[in-house]
Amino acid sequence: MSDTALSRIDEIVELTRRAGDPARSYAILGEGNTSLRTDEHRMLVKATGSSMSAATTGTFVEVDLPMYWDAIDGEADGDDAVRELFDRAKTWGEGRPSVESVLHAVCQRLDGVDAVVHTHPIPLLALLCSDRAEMLVEGSLFPDQIVVMGRHPLLVPYIDPGLPLARAVSSALEEHIGLHGERPRVIYLRNHGLFALAGSAEEALAITDMAVKCAEVLAGALAIGAPTTLSEEHAARIDTRPDEILRRSMLSR
Repeated sequence: MSDTALSRIDEIVELTRRAGDPARSYAILGEGNTSLRTDEHRMLVKATGSSMSAATTGTFVEVDLPMYWDAIDGEADGDDAVRELFDRAKTWGEGRPSVESVLHAVCQRLDGVDAVVHTHPIPLLALLCSDRAEMLVEGSLFPDQIVVMGRHPLLVPYIDPGLPLARAVSSALEEHIGLHGERPRVIYLRNHGLFALAGSAEEALAITDMAVKCAEVLAGALAIGAPTTLSEEHAARIDTRPDEILRRSMLSR
């Protein structure tokens, strides 16, 4: 095992098992994946076809991020281009990187991102497969949603995983950051699932947990009537209150 992979392998195994715990129902069978930075230029990411709940050291591979970024910024496309990228970029491990590792590389390129968790939670996927998916990004329902997830999650349409999705999300992130002045903590993928972007493994799991709660609250509000979101004034205040900033920092430890 490389020294860089060794530095965080136990941490990503634990994160992946927790996110894939059957009691959470965030991913089944080979669904979902996770990544952690191992240094400035590398990340550990779950290999394709492996179970999150049964993750072991052998579940992961380490890859070279600049090679991924060059491919994302380039023009090559198609399954052959992705296979070639995976063959060149893997620095450690026996498996093959998940095709979604390309989107992990997009997320890991952002300032402040160290851990990424991708899951398919049932309550959230139900909304993402409906005509109400936009409501996930149309305002904040309750204070802790803002504390954990921020005020501005990103929703993107369904796009074929791999380089097409990575490039589309990269473009959407650039526009999002230009509009809001900060990266999102949550990326919703229509008809697909959730990416949680965080500064630590613990924070990534907390963001995922809160996103699922938000989906359940939104679905419940829709069943009763029309959801009512917090005003922009109240949401901005919650986002900048010193006590809430302290709570947010504690969640990332």
